[in-house]
Amino acid sequence: MSLPKNPDPAKLVVSCFMNDKACLETVFPLLEDVCGPVDMISQWLDFDYTDYYYKEMGAPLFRKVFAFKNLIAQDALARIKERTNEIESRFEISGKRVVNIDPGYLVSSRFILATGKEYSHRIYIGHKIYADLTLIYSKKEGFKTLEWTYPDYASQSMLSFLSKIRDKYLLDLKASKGKK
Repeated sequence: MSLPKNPDPAKLVVSCFMNDKACLETVFPLLEDVCGPVDMISQWLDFDYTDYYYKEMGAPLFRKVFAFKNLIAQDALARIKERTNEIESRFEISGKRVVNIDPGYLVSSRFILATGKEYSHRIYIGHKIYADLTLIYSKKEGFKTLEWTYPDYASQSMLSFLSKIRDKYLLDLKASKGKK
């Protein structure tokens, strides 16, 4: 029989993309209200892997990724996605998003994104939200993509940044366990 135990807390990671970089100046404080203080911020990352969002958001698109200082309970992801959806809605123009905000979390073995879209590899986590297993971590290979991993999350720049976040997460996790 397996004995249930509480999972380790996770590192909250939020990706934002938009076609006007200045939009981030207004969105960023709202993200901090929801997610707490930022720990790490990526450079602007390329977003040329798909034109899926161009009709709604225009082109070109630019992405920033944020890792937040406070570790979160893994089951908090659905509520966080609800809140980031509310932020997106505040900036809509004629029903079209100006910013897309994708929250997720990272633990030592995987990277999960929150989504409102159901699919075979996504697990329902409540509040009309699903968890998308986006990447898995192998000690030998680092982050590994899966057949459904979005191309932008499979990019070397994204994988490199997520590896840095993972390193910081392991330090934070160790420190949090030392406080108990």
